[in-house]
Amino acid sequence: AAVPVEGFSWGNYINSNSFTAAPAPMGTCWGDISEGVRVEVPNTDCSLPTKVFWIAGIVKLAGYNALLRYEGFENDSSLDFWCNVCGSDIHPVGWCATSGKPLVPPRTIQHKYTNWKAFLVKRLTGAKTLPPDFSQKVSESMQYPFKTSMRVEVVDKTHLCRTRVAVVESVIGGRLRLVYEESEDKTDDFWCHMYSPLIHHIGWSRSIGHRFKRSDITKKQDGHFDAPPHLFMKVKEVDAAGEWFKEGMKLEAIDPLNLSAICVATIRKVLADGYLMIGIDGSEAADGSDWFCYHATSPSIFPVGFCEINMIELTPPRGYAKLPFKWFDYLRETDSIAAPVKLFNKEVPNHGFHVGMKLEAVDLMEPRLVCVATVTRIIHRLLRIHFDGWEDEYDQWVDCESPDLYPVGWCQLTGYQLQPPAPQSSRDSQSSSSKQKKKAKSQQYKGHKKMTSLQLKEELLDGEEYSYLQGASDQESNGSASYYIKQEP
Repeated sequence: AAVPVEGFSWGNYINSNSFTAAPAPMGTCWGDISEGVRVEVPNTDCSLPTKVFWIAGIVKLAGYNALLRYEGFENDSSLDFWCNVCGSDIHPVGWCATSGKPLVPPRTIQHKYTNWKAFLVKRLTGAKTLPPDFSQKVSESMQYPFKTSMRVEVVDKTHLCRTRVAVVESVIGGRLRLVYEESEDKTDDFWCHMYSPLIHHIGWSRSIGHRFKRSDITKKQDGHFDAPPHLFMKVKEVDAAGEWFKEGMKLEAIDPLNLSAICVATIRKVLADGYLMIGIDGSEAADGSDWFCYHATSPSIFPVGFCEINMIELTPPRGYAKLPFKWFDYLRETDSIAAPVKLFNKEVPNHGFHVGMKLEAVDLMEPRLVCVATVTRIIHRLLRIHFDGWEDEYDQWVDCESPDLYPVGWCQLTGYQLQPPAPQSSRDSQSSSSKQKKKAKSQQYKGHKKMTSLQLKEELLDGEEYSYLQGASDQESNGSASYYIKQEP
């Protein structure tokens, strides 16, 4: 159900619950934006007919949003207000003077000083403000190299094992709405970020040996042109010459059809350039149509034992009877070996996320939606993202450097539609119809296959109360010492 968007304000949401927000990557070139920085903003506490300005200081930052207090209010927070630091109404100190705009103190404090000029000089000496070219830097950061009518190869949302040609229909904040080339009425679309690992240049599939759905369209339509290869996210080069992943090796992987689950998985095919086709054990289609492609350096694949060490619920193969699941027994029964631990990506960036932080996150099961969300667990570089107002079964495991996580205020900054938390009314109906809803929600994204992982999930849900093991390691365990298990002989 569509949630009414009007009336949701990040500022009120953060204030009334004293939440913290994930830091925004404003970059050094934007200037040092922190608490105490002064800016010139419209003065709303004023009875003049024309627009006038006054100076305010940043009291608190939440992503791209700042809580501002007019200069002269000292410890009085009664007129504090939130606004987006990158908005068109925020200027560096000195902007009014150079553009001939009046600085007028707010009515509430007008009586406090007779000489406001002296007051400001005293208050602003040594204070920091925005760099003079701040707004230019912001607009430069919002120029995107992808343009409409560019052709790309992107995952086929109904058959994960292959890619198809799609055309960029629109670009918002670096997010692309792609329409599959054969879609006559342009309704068959797929949303992803321009740096998503799901999109590639034309010819990529052939070059690495990935399956590809040939387009029925024999010649390019007028005005369509291939996106240049240098625009796409580069993957790390890997050395597959020595010890390397082999077909049949076992590992743990985030299920792309059910991102709240990390599952027992198998390498089904080794492609060129470090790419691997992976299948989820126990729920694969016979024709391999639901295998999916992860790069060897992907943060979504893990060595055998990763979940156990980090106290994450591992989803066993569907229909596997010997529970609790033990890797050692399973490897013996299936006569298979675990992929060597040393082949996995162990880098953990200093990401700055903490449990409880708020952010805006893509619902990857319905990737046109960007929602109000919370970080609920951190395992090294892996974040568990919870969508506010929704049940935990919708949670998603996402990498800390995913292009689908945005700071508070990103939607407002880019003009993207933000989905607020689900209101209480839809929460009540969630619990009664959460199963139907989960099916509907997920099937819209990926077509027919979704049922298998869902039924597994529901069998679990119908049995014992299904909850994620909250391990003692719930603090940010950024050290990688406990990350990998010693493999049993």
